[in-house]
Amino acid sequence: MSKSVKLALSTGEPAGVGPEVSLAAAKAFVAAYADVEVGLFGDRQLFTNEALPPQIQILHIPLNYPPQPGVLNPASAQYVLSLIRKASDSCRVGQHHALVTAPVQKSILDTPQSPFTGHTEFLADLDHQHQVVMMLCGEIPQALSGKGQAIALRVALATTHLPIRQVAGAIQFESLLKTLRIMQQDLQARFGIAKPRIAVTGLNPHAGEDGHLGREEHEVIIPVIEAAKHEGILAFGPYPADTLFHADRLSSFDAVLAMYHDQGLAPFKFASFTEGVNVTLGLSYIRTSVDHGTALDIAGQGRADWRSMFAALRLARELALTKLKHDASST
Repeated sequence: MSKSVKLALSTGEPAGVGPEVSLAAAKAFVAAYADVEVGLFGDRQLFTNEALPPQIQILHIPLNYPPQPGVLNPASAQYVLSLIRKASDSCRVGQHHALVTAPVQKSILDTPQSPFTGHTEFLADLDHQHQVVMMLCGEIPQALSGKGQAIALRVALATTHLPIRQVAGAIQFESLLKTLRIMQQDLQARFGIAKPRIAVTGLNPHAGEDGHLGREEHEVIIPVIEAAKHEGILAFGPYPADTLFHADRLSSFDAVLAMYHDQGLAPFKFASFTEGVNVTLGLSYIRTSVDHGTALDIAGQGRADWRSMFAALRLARELALTKLKHDASST
């Protein structure tokens, strides 16, 4: 194992809060952990107002215009995509142990000439992965759990950035089963959970209510859960989403698989908004991210909350250490 855990940080949309939360969180992070190095991928003009500790390096990628906080410029699109490409390439070849990403502005990046569905999908394409899984990691705080302690909360998505009208058609047997396989593999290898227990939601209200409110549970979700069990995956459900997200039920599981974006992320962000971390499962390397957007309205004002970025760095370090130990024990 190398002496330091090396994290690549793609600093995101230059007009948003990405550069400032990246720098602030990185400085606090290296002060808290002596065994880490952070490489900030971005234009050095965004970070040179103050001295940096030796554990932080600026990996300069030039921005060809002076950025103005809060003001989007379509000219930034290729710069932002270049940050992501170079930071992810660095992780794929082993120069860094994990990738941490700041938010990007999809409206700038998604064009008819070059469609951009989202960060997760773009990284999957760069890594030549047909399917990856978005999972948010955080906790239900003690004040909400009623358990006298915080409860770990991990919520993965069967579908990600799709219009609601397309969700039902996208929930297919093979893709849903592969999602459970990816969750099982990464929860074991990267989170160190030997036998992860996964709760699966239904798609429809009341999980279809025995077919009266929809057939997707009977035709797809239940068969997938049974197939997963035959492969040794501890998957359970389908559970109605409106009764699953409370501490008594969640304390029995290591992760939840929700069927669509807001079904899983609305309750997650209610419980764990400021310190939630987005993890991409199924990549050849570790990737974490903040769970907030570019916040153009407060960019450059010194008001941006960097706690989610700090949490993303912290989780990236933990996952990298677990993976390094897992890889060492497997050889």
